[in-house]
Amino acid sequence: MQNAALIGARPPDTGTPAGAALGLYAAVARGAFRRYSTYRAATLAGAFTNTVFGIILASSFLALWQARPALGGYDQSQAVTYIWVSQSLLVTVAVWGGGFQDDVQDRFRSGDIAVDLYRPVDFQGWWLATDLGRAAFQALVRGTVPMLVGALVFRTRMPEHPLTWVFFLLSALLALLASFGLRFLVSITGFWLHDSEGVRAVMLVVSMFFSGMLLPIALFPGWLGDLARVLPWAALIKVPTDVFLERASGTGLLGALGFQLGWAVALLAAGRGAQWLATRRVVVQGG
Repeated sequence: MQNAALIGARPPDTGTPAGAALGLYAAVARGAFRRYSTYRAATLAGAFTNTVFGIILASSFLALWQARPALGGYDQSQAVTYIWVSQSLLVTVAVWGGGFQDDVQDRFRSGDIAVDLYRPVDFQGWWLATDLGRAAFQALVRGTVPMLVGALVFRTRMPEHPLTWVFFLLSALLALLASFGLRFLVSITGFWLHDSEGVRAVMLVVSMFFSGMLLPIALFPGWLGDLARVLPWAALIKVPTDVFLERASGTGLLGALGFQLGWAVALLAAGRGAQWLATRRVVVQGG
C-alpha cells in the first residue's frame, strides 16, 4: 500500500559553476544516449513501423494529390516528402510523448521524485539533458531510416540549397525544445495529480492533430487552420517540414524559426514556473 508523505521539497542551492554544470548535463545526455542505444532491436522495430506507416500515408497522399493537384500549396513530391520528414521527426521530437516522461511518472509512483528534487542539479535541466541524449540516438536510426527508404521508394523533394540542411537541423532542435517544454508541463502535473497519465492521453490526441503529423496544417479549413498555425504544436512538425521543403525563405524563414524559438522559451519558462510552484510543498507517493 502506498503512503503519502508531506515533504517540503525545496532543493538546496549549490552554487555550481557554469562550466561544471554544463559538463554534468553533457554527461547526463551521453548516459541517456548509451541507455537508449542498448535497445537496438526495439529501435529497429520502431524504425520499421515508422517506415511502413510512412508508405501507407505516402500512398494515400499520392492518390489524394492526383485527384487534387497543388492541394494546400504542395505539389505531389512535396506532399510525399512531408510524410517522410514527419515520420523522421515523430519519435526524435517525441510528438507522441514518452522518453523522460515515463521515468518521471515511475518516480512519482515510487516516491523517488523526492530524491530528484534534492539532487545538486536543476530538476528541469536534468530531464532536458536526458531528453537531448534520447533524441540524438533516435535521430540516428528512427530519424534516418524512414527518410532513406522514402527517398528510395518514392519521388521525394530534397533541399536545393545546402544551407537548408543547417536551417532544418536548427528547426528540428527548436522543435525538440518546444516538445520538451510541452511534455515537461504535462509531467509536472504529477506533483498535484500524482499520476499524469490522463493528461498525457489528452496531450497525445492534441499533439497528433495540431502538430500536422497526420495531415498538413495547410489543409485545415478556415479558423481551424488559423488557430493551428499559432499553437505550439505547429512548431513540432509543420515548421521543420516546411523549412526542409524550402517553403519559406528570407524573413519568412527567420519568422518560422522565431516562432519556434518563442514557443520553446515560453514553454520552458512556464515549466520553470510550474516547477517553482510544485516544489514549495508537494505530496509524494510511496514509502
